[in-house]
Formats: sequence, structure tokens, C-alpha cells
Amino acid sequence: MAAMTSSARPHLNRRLAEFGTTIFAEMSALALSTGSINLGQGFPDTDGPEEVREAAVRALRDGRGNQYPPGPGIPELRTAIAAHQRRRYGLSYDPDTEVLVTAGATEAIAAALLALVEPGDEVVALEPYYDSYAASIAMAGGTRVPVTLRPHDGSFRLDLDELRAAVTDRTRLLLINTPHNPTGTVLTRAELAAIAGLAVERDLLVVTDEVYEHLVFDDAEHLPLASFPGMRERTVTIGSAGKTFSFTGWKVGWVTAAPELVSAVRSVKQFLTYVSSGPFQYAVAEALALPDTYFEEFRRSMLARRDILAQGLTEAGFEVFVPAGTYFITTDIRPLGEKDGFGFCRTLPERAGVVAIPNAVFYDDREAGAPFVRFAFCKREEVLREAAERLRAM
Repeated sequence: MAAMTSSARPHLNRRLAEFGTTIFAEMSALALSTGSINLGQGFPDTDGPEEVREAAVRALRDGRGNQYPPGPGIPELRTAIAAHQRRRYGLSYDPDTEVLVTAGATEAIAAALLALVEPGDEVVALEPYYDSYAASIAMAGGTRVPVTLRPHDGSFRLDLDELRAAVTDRTRLLLINTPHNPTGTVLTRAELAAIAGLAVERDLLVVTDEVYEHLVFDDAEHLPLASFPGMRERTVTIGSAGKTFSFTGWKVGWVTAAPELVSAVRSVKQFLTYVSSGPFQYAVAEALALPDTYFEEFRRSMLARRDILAQGLTEAGFEVFVPAGTYFITTDIRPLGEKDGFGFCRTLPERAGVVAIPNAVFYDDREAGAPFVRFAFCKREEVLREAAERLRAM
């Protein structure tokens, strides 16, 4: 006898009906099945510093973090995060009331939006945006309002007039990402000052995703939005160890904000993972105290990889938007006679033995993102050279 259901309503919450399996899962599976070089998902193919890995092993052996760590995160890590913000940016946070450790930046984003957004609130986000933004806004019952970064003079730029026009009486929060995934844009001091001024004028909260803070290139600089006048008390800043130390599987992220904002985010976070990554928290505390030479060498290494892949993509016929930050390169496939990023990426493994991501998945307006494709360059240099050769041969 067939199982009875209480109604014909679909099992999946209707707020999430538009979200299926992520494109990252699809493309990673395609990479495995075809033996292709995976330049789609943004994870390194080598581990981070040996001393940081050994710090995790030492914590495991010493029995530190093998049981539930404190809900807000271990004191050592919260202190290290506060020290990092003070040393790098001159921002002072109380480790006990203004720092919260999360299961990666993804949980931090979800917890922040679930805590701060109610049904009917509008959230203005920079488009294209990381896919979890849209899902988290939907779960909170908010309405996402995209402001699109558009190609201009070799990069994607924010139209400040469009941003201002997007703010209405229903706007609760601005969701900002800089350095920006997937475009590689790093917002300038003038742009951030304008965003700060708008937030203060309209009394808006801001959630700012700064996980690529240590990956800025050329003349770009990372400036935390919380450091601008009037912003510390209204900004939730999100950071992560995964991108900076190349241990993405550890899932250690954090939030820094004023006490009442941290308290709100923590109220949600406790019912998501409660706690996570116990031994790894001790290791990340040591990682954040590494000398500045580590961060500079890490940046130089990624810059060299960026240039290898950018040159290869240019020689293969793509229009390349050279990123000022992150470890992604966005390209335009129209010079290749293509216009459908989905179709291009689904056939690229067979044609060239390389996997990429169609940027359209990061847009509400799929047509606006249709001709753009993202490649990740956080791979070994020899892998990037091989990928570039395969693409040129295509």
C-alpha cells in the first residue's frame, strides 16, 4: 500500500523551491567522471602551512577540542581574531562579547541573515553573488534586491547611483562582499565611503563578507567597511580561515560586530551547528598569529598563479577580467563565438578537459550573466599551465 501524505504540497519548503543541487556539485562530479582539471570549485589542491596542520594534530593529541568547545568559540581563537583585526586594521573588538566563531563563513552568513532579517524585509546585495546569499535571504523570508556589478574598462564596477536607488523604506540590510566573488572586484575607498554614508543616512544594517581579505593584488587594498565612520555599530563583518590558510575543509569562520549584533547572530548559530571544528579552532588561533611574511608570500603566490591562468585564457581567446582580489577569474566567452555559459561549461570537459563555472548561477537575471564563466586559480602552477595549454588547444 502506498504511503499516505497529508497533502499534495511539495516536500521542499517553498522558499527554497528555486534552489536545487548547487552547480558546484554538478561540475565537480563532471570533473571526476571526465578526468578533467577542476577549475570550478574554489578549493586549493595543496594544504596550507605545515606548522598550522601540526597545531591541529597537537590539539587532537592533547585532547583539546575533542569534546564540545564553548558555544562562542574557544577563548584562544576569539582573542586571536580580535588581535588580527586590531593589528591589520586598527579595529578593536572585545573577544568575549564582540567575536563569534562559526562553522565557516557560510554558517556566519546564514546565521546573520536569519538573525537580522524578517519576512518582508528587503536585502540589497551586489550581483553576481555567492549562491548561499540568495538561499539564506530566502530562508529568512526576506526579499533580495540585486544591484549588478557591470563590466567597465576591464573590470566589474559598482554603480553607486543604482545602489542608492535600490534602497527603499523596506530595506533592512546591505549585503556587501569585497574582495568580490566571482568578479574579483575590490571596492575602493571612495565606494566604501559612499556605502557607509548611505547606511548611516538610511539607518541600515550591513553584513560584509570579507573572506578574501588577504588576497588583494596590484594596487588594490582591502578596507573593512566597519572601519568607516558610523559603521562599527551597524556592521557584521565575516571572516574565514579556509581561504587564507588553505584549509577549506576545516570550516572555521567568524563574526566580529558590536555586542548586540553578535548576540543576535549567536542566538541563531546555536541552533544550527551549536559548535564545530574543536581542534581546528586551536590551530587557526596559531595561524592568525603567523608573521606578516606569511600573508605576503601567500598573496605573491596567488598573484603568480593568477597571471599564469589569465595569460592562458587570453591566449585561448577569452576576454579576461583580471581580478584585483580573490582567486577567481571571470571571462567573457563571446569572443569564442559562444554566448551560453551553462552550455559552454557543460561541454568544456569533453572539449578541453577543464571544468569551470557559469556565472549565470550567481545572478537573478540569468541573461545578464549568460556570457560569463568563472575559473579558479588556487591550484598548483603546473596544473594551471596544463589547463591553459588544454584551453589553447581547444
